[in-house]
Amino acid sequence: MTETASRRQLQSELAHWRGAIAQLADLDAVAAPQAWAELEDYLRFRLRERLLSSIRTLEAEGAALAVHVDSSERPEQARTALLQLRQRYLAVEATVEWYGDAVQQRTTPRLGAVLRGLDTIAVDAMEAILRPLGIETPPALTYPDKGLGAAVLRAGIRLWDRGGLSPVAAIKITRHNLAHPTALVHETTHQVAHLCGWNAELRDVLRSVVAPQSVVLASMWSTWASEIAADVGAFALAGWSPVPALANVVDGTTAAVHRVRPGDPHPPSWIRVMFNVQLCRSWFGPSGPWSDLAEAWQARHDPRTLNDPDAQIAAASIPLLASIADACTRRSYKSFGGRPLSAIADPNRVSPSALQELRRTSADSLLTSTFLARNESLRILALLTSDQPLDPAAATARTARLHDWLARLAPLPLPRAV
Repeated sequence: MTETASRRQLQSELAHWRGAIAQLADLDAVAAPQAWAELEDYLRFRLRERLLSSIRTLEAEGAALAVHVDSSERPEQARTALLQLRQRYLAVEATVEWYGDAVQQRTTPRLGAVLRGLDTIAVDAMEAILRPLGIETPPALTYPDKGLGAAVLRAGIRLWDRGGLSPVAAIKITRHNLAHPTALVHETTHQVAHLCGWNAELRDVLRSVVAPQSVVLASMWSTWASEIAADVGAFALAGWSPVPALANVVDGTTAAVHRVRPGDPHPPSWIRVMFNVQLCRSWFGPSGPWSDLAEAWQARHDPRTLNDPDAQIAAASIPLLASIADACTRRSYKSFGGRPLSAIADPNRVSPSALQELRRTSADSLLTSTFLARNESLRILALLTSDQPLDPAAATARTARLHDWLARLAPLPLPRAV
């Protein structure tokens, strides 16, 4: 191939990718303007600026490469750089599309308003623990998606484009649990535990609590520390309410709920549900709605009746649950400034009796008061999701009440989250 033909071919290929970069910069083509408008101003600005920063870096690389191709005596040497530019484009495109898909979910006004309300709840949940520790609370972006379980892309982790850190805590709420979105608090605790360093500290505590019974079992419990931390945080901030939603997600066949998956940070489902029940018993007493849940799970999946190694791990864990629950909530941690978690997020504030007292004293203002919305959002969420309707009509009515409140909560200012 002649030098002229080589140069023309490279110029054509580079023009294609520079054009693609220019198209990527139109973020309103990735998600509709009305969807971006459903984000709080500070969140919209931070997210768009992060994406545009990566795109501007790509544009600069493309412009520099064009100069090299045009002026080089041997333009074919630029081909390696062109292939690298293409790979970086694909990484930035993946990042832009991922966030664009999350934002685009807000095009529908009703859903957009509910998601903005959940953004507010997520920030409040993180701030409840981070603010007393003097740690900045990151913005939150919630989005609905298919599947069973929620997830979080933490703020501060490096994204696919390698252009910087995630500017927000992006939290997936499954569509079936938009009616009961307490998994949001589990996911925000993942962010909190990462920022304050609780995961590593809890890992050592779990090992020390379980080791006297079994070193092997202690090693297993220590590997579950991050998920245990998230469950405990959700309990401390929302009480019993996250537990039935969790049980709905992790239930399955008896073999499945006892299965130990090597490398999985999640405890087996039966252990996880029973541990959450124990948290309720430890703080709220032996009797309550958690009693029915525990009785049902015990009848369905009693590990003591099974001759299976995974079920034996569950059976061996039963006598340890009370000690583990105490260690998680009542023991002091350096991560919390030498205090127990319960000194920062007191589970007694979200006990069934405390929530009913909130309902009684608030009366008709519970779902309309701006003051309560900004000062008691987590307790109101817990209250609105604490009952378990037994028929679809009641469940639909409860969801409508919750979504109406979230939609009213959404437009409120979030000065503490900036």
